Amino acid sequence: MGYKCVIFMPNTQSQEKMECLTTLGAEVRAVPAVPLTDENNYNHQAKRYADGIENAIWTNQFDNTANTLAHIETTGPEIWEETGGKVDAVVFGSGSAGTIAGAGIYLKEKKKDVQVVLADPDGSMLYNYFKHGKLERTGTGSITEGIGQGRLTNNFKQAPLDDAMNIPDTDAVNMTFRLLHEEGLFVGASSGLNVAAAVRVAKMMGPGHTIVTALCDGGQRYYNKLFSREELKTRGLLDCIPKEYQVSLH
Repeated sequence: MGYKCVIFMPNTQSQEKMECLTTLGAEVRAVPAVPLTDENNYNHQAKRYADGIENAIWTNQFDNTANTLAHIETTGPEIWEETGGKVDAVVFGSGSAGTIAGAGIYLKEKKKDVQVVLADPDGSMLYNYFKHGKLERTGTGSITEGIGQGRLTNNFKQAPLDDAMNIPDTDAVNMTFRLLHEEGLFVGASSGLNVAAAVRVAKMMGPGHTIVTALCDGGQRYYNKLFSREELKTRGLLDCIPKEYQVSLH
């Protein structure tokens, strides 16, 4: 389209993500991962950069509610149409919260008893906020990227949640490798987390219900992290993968 795109992102994100963006023509600025309260947080750096350039915009992914609107107009209707309206629950992780807010709003309008369930990783505060009204972290951190939050984004504030689940890395990683070996789906840990949570919801609701989630990342983006034997061993996650599935590690 001819637009110049500059991406500010934490330097803790996978190298594969950065290389993909560069290949597509973006300029990537990987900056130290610091809290939003720090003026050097990547969100603040991106805003300052855009403010200093004529005819530029900062997309503000987390708090721009056009994000939610996009999922009201696309993801929600797609789920409704593909299930023929026979959807009982949707289960998503939350980064910006655009997906869970937008799809949830649309589906609740179509069928008020559709359950909207948050799948939250270790290190995030959203599970505790929903369950106990406190922004307190669950666990210390997660191998997942792009989901989990330490604050309430403008998009999250619109999400019509019915329930929330904390999904530990052991469950997310185990499901990621199950999807690879049992379903032929090469996905990342955020997708594994979503499916692990969806399975939990399915067991709670019982037979005859339709549970929808999203496979929101590809495994190729995390090859040197999620599929590294040494990385998983360091994080204490190697043993959650069945030994016969560990052939996929390098």
